[in-house]
Amino acid sequence: MAVRDAGAPAGRHGSEITARGLVLGALITIVFMAANIYLGLKTGMTFSSSIPAALIAMGALRLVGGAGILETNIVQTQASAAGTLCNVILVLPGLVLIGHWHGFPFWETSLVCLIGGWLGVAFSIPLRRALVTGSDLPYPEGVAAAEVLRAGHAETGERGLTTLLMAAAGSGLVAFATSGLRILAEGVLTAVSFGGAVFSIGSGFSLALVGVGYLVGIGACLALLTGVVIAWGIMVPVLTALTPQPGLSPGEAAQAVWSGQVRLVGAGIIAVGGFWTVATLVRPIARSIRSALAAGNPARAAARQDRDLPLLLVGGVALALCLPLGALFAGFAADLGIGGPMLAAVVAAGLLFCLVFGAAMAAVCGYLAGLLGSSTSPISGIGILTAMVGAALLPLLLGPAEDPGARRVTVALVLLAASVIITACSIANDNLQDLKTGQIVDATPWRQQVVLIVGVAVGSLVIVPLLSLLYGAYGFVGSLPRPGMDPALALTVPQASLVTQIADGIVARTLPWPMLLIGCGLGAVMVGLEVALKRRAFSFPALTVGIGMYLPLSVEMTIGLGGLLGFLCLRALRRRGADPETLEASRRRGVLIASGFLVGESFVGIGLTAIDAASGRSSTLSLVGPDFAPTATWLGGAVFAAGFFAAYRFIRGPVEVPAQRSVPCTPKFGAENR
Repeated sequence: MAVRDAGAPAGRHGSEITARGLVLGALITIVFMAANIYLGLKTGMTFSSSIPAALIAMGALRLVGGAGILETNIVQTQASAAGTLCNVILVLPGLVLIGHWHGFPFWETSLVCLIGGWLGVAFSIPLRRALVTGSDLPYPEGVAAAEVLRAGHAETGERGLTTLLMAAAGSGLVAFATSGLRILAEGVLTAVSFGGAVFSIGSGFSLALVGVGYLVGIGACLALLTGVVIAWGIMVPVLTALTPQPGLSPGEAAQAVWSGQVRLVGAGIIAVGGFWTVATLVRPIARSIRSALAAGNPARAAARQDRDLPLLLVGGVALALCLPLGALFAGFAADLGIGGPMLAAVVAAGLLFCLVFGAAMAAVCGYLAGLLGSSTSPISGIGILTAMVGAALLPLLLGPAEDPGARRVTVALVLLAASVIITACSIANDNLQDLKTGQIVDATPWRQQVVLIVGVAVGSLVIVPLLSLLYGAYGFVGSLPRPGMDPALALTVPQASLVTQIADGIVARTLPWPMLLIGCGLGAVMVGLEVALKRRAFSFPALTVGIGMYLPLSVEMTIGLGGLLGFLCLRALRRRGADPETLEASRRRGVLIASGFLVGESFVGIGLTAIDAASGRSSTLSLVGPDFAPTATWLGGAVFAAGFFAAYRFIRGPVEVPAQRSVPCTPKFGAENR
């Protein structure tokens, strides 16, 4: 059912694609991509840039004479590539972790992102008529982005931009004192042993992670904390008691058990949740695709608001992308010693896998984006499923990996295919959300699709220098680029590490299957719980329980506090008797504050990274030494608590309700699960 913007009458839609809009969209793409890559490599989480990009675009375009809602929508559509293309970091760093790459080669990395992103656009275009205009799927996050655009053009939007920038400034100052000057600690973590069983508890002091938790919501945070309880409250104590770790402190023993065994249980939960999603959506997705193809070529539609890029052109481009993708597979295979007929077979198998499996997973993610929002689309689960299926099937073609060299060949090819597929799924997911936003504000679909293609191209060129900068400055856990680097500062790359561990374990036949099978059993239980709670209108995604078992404890607890922040604000407003319009206005302000927390800390992180890279050492701006650590912990905790309660008071404070109709503002977030 089409939804029209009352403020955009037919025939007065104004300019959409402009030169200044393309330049501004490219600049925002670069800035938010830098923030997302830093945050994603550090915590495993990324944030969607659509809403903050819309606010920044409105403010920037006003400085040069103003713009209509459609031009602003085009800018945020292009910039949204930053929050989605970055999901390639959920898999691609695995090529560095296994030693196949010793950095990020420019052309290979850029091609993976470009091909995967453009395939994602191609996969999503045939689904628009079936999943957006011809469907009653709610698209809560696409509607939220449209509401921000409408509000900004219905009244002065400076207040929203000011709120976001103030939150970003506060978060950036805290991050500078923490990661730059080192006078504030990043968190606190303790471990206690009782009869051989080790219990760990702690939290980070990151306002950005509080923003993550607020955007995810209390339901997903409870699922995340359920994974924390299972991992750190049950499994780690039991396994440390059963398998003592001589020579290790309690904290080190707990970390060893968690990283080597417990995270695989989380992977099993994610795998079951992902397969359940695919199984339940095969029939509705098939019906949607048949409906879209039966509608004919939508480029001939009379209405501007119903015109896509021509399907024949889209199909031709998708097939043309097989040439550079095949060259990528051929280059990988040749570098790894594969030649002759086997080389041709590997290329053909890789292309078929990326096109068929990638299209199916992109459709699933697109359907979930419309049903529940991007926040619950299982992008991480898709990466894990892809790696598991690829690692199980590829040895049937190449033969068993009997030695480390053969194993590295197989795992590298699996990671290459998984990187392309996860990028395609992410972009398809984002494109359908953007098309829903465009439908509401009366935009032209084919123009949105064109600028998303441009956004993918810009992001593909920018992502390599950013990845190289961060890897050179900090390194990854398990892979430091040069001697003498501080392992404690290495980026955790949690998803890429887990995907690589699973693929390598399947290929080498060394994966601790009991742990994975336990996770599969728990996953079945969590899926049942998710279904039961969904009937009562409560969100409890089973995939997030698995995520709670493999992200670091300090990250999970801080995200949980962010979910608690949103819950407490909502409860306080309801106790005051706030009406629905006030609740939505307050929630929208909370979205801006949370986005500002993410942006501020991420920007400071990128700046500090550049300083460290230029100086050739870590912690260049540090003012204190190790002896200051206890004081830094107390100071960090106090500042974090102050920021938390300041956000609480501001979100629940008095708000001005727009005079126009209020639309529920579900925050758009690319998280992990991403």
